Amino acid sequence: MSAELVPTDVPSGLRASHADRDRLVDVLTAAAGDGRLTAEEHDERVGAALSARTLGELAELTGDLPDAPGVVPVKDVVRIEQQFSSATRGDGWSVPRRMEIHSEWGDVTVDFTLAEITHDTLRIDLDLRGGTLRLITRPGVVVDTDSLVIDYGKARVRPAGQPGTPVVLRVEIRGQLSMGRLEARPPRRLFGRKTATA
Repeated sequence: MSAELVPTDVPSGLRASHADRDRLVDVLTAAAGDGRLTAEEHDERVGAALSARTLGELAELTGDLPDAPGVVPVKDVVRIEQQFSSATRGDGWSVPRRMEIHSEWGDVTVDFTLAEITHDTLRIDLDLRGGTLRLITRPGVVVDTDSLVIDYGKARVRPAGQPGTPVVLRVEIRGQLSMGRLEARPPRRLFGRKTATA
C-alpha cells in the first residue's frame, strides 16, 4: 500500500499535502469496510493521517495493508521531449508535482479537464522552441507565467470558471519560450457540449 501512495522516488521526509492526506483517509476507510481494520484502528489511523506532516508518516499508516485496486501511483516528475511532432497528456492522467517539457517545432497539449489532481502545485520547467504549449484548464486550475522568459513568442492565459472559484491546482511555468506560443484556456464548446480538442 505504501508503495502505491508514496512513490519510491519521493523522499519520505517530503511534506504531505491536503490531497495526500485525503487520499490516504479514503484508503483507510476502504480497508475498514473490508474488515481489515477495526473501528478503533480506523479512527486512530485517520487521526494520525490528518495530523501527518510528511509522506513517510502517511506511508507508515498503510504498511500492513495490501495494495488497493484502483490506486494509481503518482510520479514525482513527468518528462516530455519531442521534435517536429506533437505530444498530448490527457484522459484521466495523474498530475505530478513537476513536469519537464522540451519541445522543438512541435505542439504539446496538457489537458487538465479529466486529470486526477493530487497535489496543490504543479511546476512546469519549459524549454519550447517554436510550436505551442497548450494547457486545457478547468475551474480551480490557475496558471502562473510570472517566471517564464519569453523570447519572440506569446503567452495567453484565459481563466476557467467564475471569479472566486477555489483554487485546486496552481500551475507554475518556468523556463524559456522562444518563437512559440503558450495558450492556457478552458475547453472549447461545440454545439452546446464541451470538448478539449484544440
